[in-house]
Amino acid sequence: MSDFLLELRSEEIPARMQAGARAELEKLFRGAMAAAGVAVGELVVWSTPRRLALIARGLPVATQAVREEVKGPKASAPEQALAGFLRKTGLTREQLEERDGVLFAVTEKPGRATADVLAEAIPAIVRGFSWPKSQRWGAASLSTESLRWVRPLQGIVALLDGAVVECEVGGIVSGRETVGHRFHSSGAVTVADADSYADDLRAAHVLVNHNERQDIIRAKAKEAASAAGLTLVEDEGLVIENAGLTEWPQPLLGRFDEAFLEVPPEVIQLTARVNQKYFVCEDAAGKLANAFVCTANIDATDGGAGIIDGNRKVLAARLSDARFFWQQDLKTPLADQAKKLERITFHEKLGTVADKVARVAKLAEWLASEGIVPGADPASARQAAELCKADLVTEMVGEFPELQGLMGGYYARAEGLPDAVADAIRDHYKPVGQGDDVPTAPVTVCVALADKIDTIAAFFLIGEKPTGSKDPYALRRATLASIGLILAKGVRVSLRKLLLEAGGPVNHQLFPPAGQGQEEAMEIVHAASRQWVQFQAAVDEIITFFADRLKVQQKEAGVRHDLIDAVFALGGEDDLVRLLARVHALQAFVQTDDGKNLLAGYKRAANILKAEEKKGWDADVTNPAPEPAEAALIAALADATPKAEAAVAAEDFTGAMAALATLRSAVDDFFNDVTVNAEDPSIRSARLGLLSQLRAATHKVADFSRIEG
Repeated sequence: MSDFLLELRSEEIPARMQAGARAELEKLFRGAMAAAGVAVGELVVWSTPRRLALIARGLPVATQAVREEVKGPKASAPEQALAGFLRKTGLTREQLEERDGVLFAVTEKPGRATADVLAEAIPAIVRGFSWPKSQRWGAASLSTESLRWVRPLQGIVALLDGAVVECEVGGIVSGRETVGHRFHSSGAVTVADADSYADDLRAAHVLVNHNERQDIIRAKAKEAASAAGLTLVEDEGLVIENAGLTEWPQPLLGRFDEAFLEVPPEVIQLTARVNQKYFVCEDAAGKLANAFVCTANIDATDGGAGIIDGNRKVLAARLSDARFFWQQDLKTPLADQAKKLERITFHEKLGTVADKVARVAKLAEWLASEGIVPGADPASARQAAELCKADLVTEMVGEFPELQGLMGGYYARAEGLPDAVADAIRDHYKPVGQGDDVPTAPVTVCVALADKIDTIAAFFLIGEKPTGSKDPYALRRATLASIGLILAKGVRVSLRKLLLEAGGPVNHQLFPPAGQGQEEAMEIVHAASRQWVQFQAAVDEIITFFADRLKVQQKEAGVRHDLIDAVFALGGEDDLVRLLARVHALQAFVQTDDGKNLLAGYKRAANILKAEEKKGWDADVTNPAPEPAEAALIAALADATPKAEAAVAAEDFTGAMAALATLRSAVDDFFNDVTVNAEDPSIRSARLGLLSQLRAATHKVADFSRIEG
């Protein structure tokens, strides 16, 4: 077996592209080997800022000879059929083999040396590589046929068991020479084989294994912070990015002016992280310290003092900007900032951001004043909603859009607004994704829910709905977030009522009353009627959309989607809290023997009714002399049905299931002992009516026909 090394060396590969490049290289290599019939054993792919490397172990020395047979038409088949088969196979009639009157195309491919396979595969891999962004370079770049790579490709190392696999791509010829660290190494580094590759580069101050560099950054950054009595704020994304920027990483701790700590800590952390790729540290009290950890790419002769000083100056310039933005923004109250939202278009059909804020404020206040979100003060909910987008026009959020909401909270607190209002402004975008914190503070829930419901209703009303994989306005995420808020806080509201309340202002904005003379009155009435129909249709669509998202969300919690469908199918159940309580009770019930047997009895009854409904029966007929099992079912239904109804009305869904469970034995006995389709039409009608009552009784809880199993 053989070991193969491939290194593709270039100018700097962006850190954010390296993980994807490693995956692409592995995929293309495995694909090329599979197409050639070469089995691939152990395979590793590494990356540094200047190279992609692949080591494949256990490759065969040569591929196996392959014999392929393709069955063709009968020898007596028409000429047209034979001609088609010959075109497909590229053979002549004389080259086909005939067996038992059937023609076969037999192709034998001899085995090939793996080195030859690799020599063909490497240029194909390089030319077929897919980068998010790539470029051409040099004189050859005048031709659209020239090689494209993320940055100019500079060298190819291709060794199979230490022997060079000879190939050429875009004028670059493969060999065994590469280069070491940009500053700590000079001249070529000659690689003997795959086994020595990593050590040869290590001797040249290059750690080619990206995982090793990440481990070093994690460990040494913590050590540097700990040595100064601080705690590193861990950031795995920064670890990976710094490893992608360095070939010989050396974390170093530096300090910045303590005066910058007047700026909110999130701003300092974001400035250090986004602009400079630095880690930040906390002191013993858990507060942000005036320290940072940068990752150098060299072993500095002065212990890194010069590097730290340079990085401190660069960071100081960034923090000075941030402090200037902070101080400038504090001079303008949020209410004045909010007036500027009139100049920002939210959507061409939905008006400005100020229009959206007005709708959200009205809805948030309604949620509070109606007691839908218990404990929320209506005035606070309105005030928070009116100011929740004001930070979008501040200097700080203009520089760091990631801080929207958060900065609004800081500015609100700085101007003395109540904590509930400031918190709502800060958190109203939450939850922004799976795993994010779901707010439960009453005022925050009002504003966050109003903001999301307004977005969903507005875009559905103008026809901008998610289709397939396209969801440009993130309505699926907004719906999941709304469900999360409703369930986390236990918000009791009819979804239809909420959507009508949210969509009303949007509908009015889209179709304002004309208000002209009497001659237009009829047209206005007709237009309003059409708009109302469209509005109702949009609300129905949104409720279905919510049901689908709810099934996705609850699937992770182990709730069966068919049970959600079964409860939704009843119609009129759009209180998500109550719906899920009913679903949970139903799921527990159908897992019991009583539940399984009752479900089986229901399905049998439903099938009989479905078949007999075409023929019809007299629904007013009763059986004056019912058989014992029939009489028992009549009595059981008379007892269980009102109990189930009462329990459902009291939202005691477990009690409702318990009432239905009492039907089990009566249903079993009925089907065992009674013939439903009796010869006497009146008895048949009475028994079908009884089964209809059974179906109706179960539908008090859920549409059992939607339950699988």
